[in-house]
Amino acid sequence: MRIAFTFHNLEPSERLRTYAQEKLAKLDKYLHGAASVLVTFSVERHQYCVDVSVHAGSETYVGHEQQDDMHASINLVVDKLRHQVSRAHGASTQRRRDVAVVMGE
Repeated sequence: MRIAFTFHNLEPSERLRTYAQEKLAKLDKYLHGAASVLVTFSVERHQYCVDVSVHAGSETYVGHEQQDDMHASINLVVDKLRHQVSRAHGASTQRRRDVAVVMGE
């Protein structure tokens, strides 16, 4: 998984990068093949915003979260992405099972 980080209106922090990488690594088990991730950290009106875009194969998953705490924003956006990715993973697995059942009849 390749991860690119962008910071708007705040200083780049290695601690935030490391924290986000650890959280995003949890998505890797659901993604097929190489994935590229773009993470944007920003501050807007005293709110910490995190935008994440994940491109894996032909699929794209996008999440945005805005909270008073940057770590909370990261946690919530990763939860949103995990939900999107696991739903897509479950749907593709179900399609393969349906085809196998039809072929087996």
